[in-house]
Amino acid sequence: MPSSTNKIAARLLRDAYAGPPIAPLRAYLDPLDIAGAYDVQTINTRFWEAQGRTIIGRKAGLTAKAVQQQLGVDQPDFGVLFSDMRVPDGGRLDPARCLQAKAEAEIAFILGADLRSTETTPEEVAAAVASVHAAIEIVDSRIADWKITFADTVADNGSSAFFVLADGGLPLAGLDLEGAAMSMTIDGEVASTGVGAAALGNPLNAAAWLAQTLAGRGEPLKAGDILLAGALGPMVTLKPGDHVHAEVAGIGDCSFIFAGA
Repeated sequence: MPSSTNKIAARLLRDAYAGPPIAPLRAYLDPLDIAGAYDVQTINTRFWEAQGRTIIGRKAGLTAKAVQQQLGVDQPDFGVLFSDMRVPDGGRLDPARCLQAKAEAEIAFILGADLRSTETTPEEVAAAVASVHAAIEIVDSRIADWKITFADTVADNGSSAFFVLADGGLPLAGLDLEGAAMSMTIDGEVASTGVGAAALGNPLNAAAWLAQTLAGRGEPLKAGDILLAGALGPMVTLKPGDHVHAEVAGIGDCSFIFAGA
């Protein structure tokens, strides 16, 4: 049962959806309170489900060791993907729907089978993958100036706001996920580069961690779920009018325009 502190933090996050960014949650939630932060995320997830939003997958975050060290933790985090967070490949995202958005390129999976074990291996993830896609995650924070701790980002749904999934996916067999080079451009200029190994050494490792963690919480990944396996390079701040394009070598590409209709 969530503590009163978590309920207060959850309310602050809900209020921030319709208002300006808020102060960090340090007055309510210890920066390294992992359990408390996920309690807050769960409260908000249940709130949004009650409002009619539908969960279609999950995202793994903090998959780069350097970012974990920066926030003083030794593990990734996760957030929920709702159906209304998906931006069509080549579509538009209205900046008015965001507070302080950034973009990062990723490799994503769509599952063809459930992953219910707390001991799921990368090999078992690979066997369950129906298709592999290039993806862009649009991260956002309700915490002013992105001054986040581990607890802040976890409580705030892993700082996940929207995502783009390439329309065309590929079967996993034969793909070099670990060595896949990523390039993300803004208006044709290279803004971020990286490689598949940035996601815990291999995106399948990140997906296995996610499967294990969610199974342990009684919320296992299921066939049809979309998994974002973590950023392959630095995130880039967005400004209105930006045309964002991400390409992952050997896997595909996707894009969106950060502008209203």
